[in-house]
Amino acid sequence: MAHIQLADAIARYTETDGIQDTHVPRLTLVKWSRTGEPIHMLQRPAVCIIAQGRKQVMSGDQVLTYGPDAYLVAALDVPITGMVTQAETNAPYLCFCLYLDPAILSEVMLTLPSRAEAISGSGSALSLHAITPELADCATRMVTLLGDGHAAPMLSPLVERELLYRLLTGPQGQQMLAIASPDSPMGQIGRVVGWLKQHFDEPFSAGHLASKAGMSLSSFHQHFKAITAMSPLQYQKQLRLQEARRLMLSSHIDAADAGFRVGYDSPSQFSREYSRLFGAPPVRDMGRLRARPDMPMMI
Repeated sequence: MAHIQLADAIARYTETDGIQDTHVPRLTLVKWSRTGEPIHMLQRPAVCIIAQGRKQVMSGDQVLTYGPDAYLVAALDVPITGMVTQAETNAPYLCFCLYLDPAILSEVMLTLPSRAEAISGSGSALSLHAITPELADCATRMVTLLGDGHAAPMLSPLVERELLYRLLTGPQGQQMLAIASPDSPMGQIGRVVGWLKQHFDEPFSAGHLASKAGMSLSSFHQHFKAITAMSPLQYQKQLRLQEARRLMLSSHIDAADAGFRVGYDSPSQFSREYSRLFGAPPVRDMGRLRARPDMPMMI
C-alpha cells in the first residue's frame, strides 16, 4: 500500500509527462505514460524510488531492473542507459528522485548513536535495495509538502534528514556511509570521477588517475571497474559521446565539430563510437531526436 500512496502523491504534481523540478531542494518527480527507447544520461548521486511502472538501467556491463518493490541508490556520477519498461496511459511510470547532498548526508551520519565504518570493499556506484514502508512514507510526505508552500521550507529539510537516516540505518547503510566517507574506496574513486567530468576532453594516464585516488595502479583499476562497471577509458568515452550529442542537439553544430570539441581527433572514429553507443550515426540520430521533441532526457 505504501507505494500506492506515493504514486497518488506524485500523480497530483505531475499532470503532464516529463521531468518536474520542484521547489523542494534536490527533489525531482518524473512521469512517463508510455515505454520508450533507451535514454542516455549521466546519473547524479541520488535515491530513486519508483512508485508505479518499471525501468531498466544499464551502466557498463551492469544491468538493473526494478519497480515499486525496490529503489536505486546512485553513489557517484555514472553514465547510464535507462529505459522505461512498463508504463501505460492509465498507469504511467511515476518516479521520486532525491539527489544526494554529501554535506547533509555527513551531518546525518555524525548524529547516529553508533556509527559503523564505511565498507572497505568497492561496492557499486549503482545498487538496488528492497523498499521499506518507512522509506516510502518519508518519500510520500516529502512529495505531499509540495502542496503546502508555507510548511515546505521548514519541514522538507526535516523529512529529507529522516529519509537519509532511514537509508543510513537500513540494510544499505554501509553503502550510504561510503558515499559520505572520502577515505573509502567509493570516496577515492569519486575524486577520480570528479576529475574525469571536468577534463573528459583531455588525454590521461592510468598512473595519473591512480595517484589522484591515492591507490596503487592495480588497486585503482580493480576498484574503478568494481564501482563503475567500466574502465576509466570507457567512462571517459561515455562522457565524451553524451556531451557531443548534447552539443549537436542544443547548438546545432555538425558531427565533426562536436567530436573535436569533446576530444576526438578522428571524425571516423567519433562516428563509429557514436553509432555503437546511440544505435545510429550522428546525422541520423539528430534527425530522430529533433523529430521527437517530447523524448525525455532522463527517467
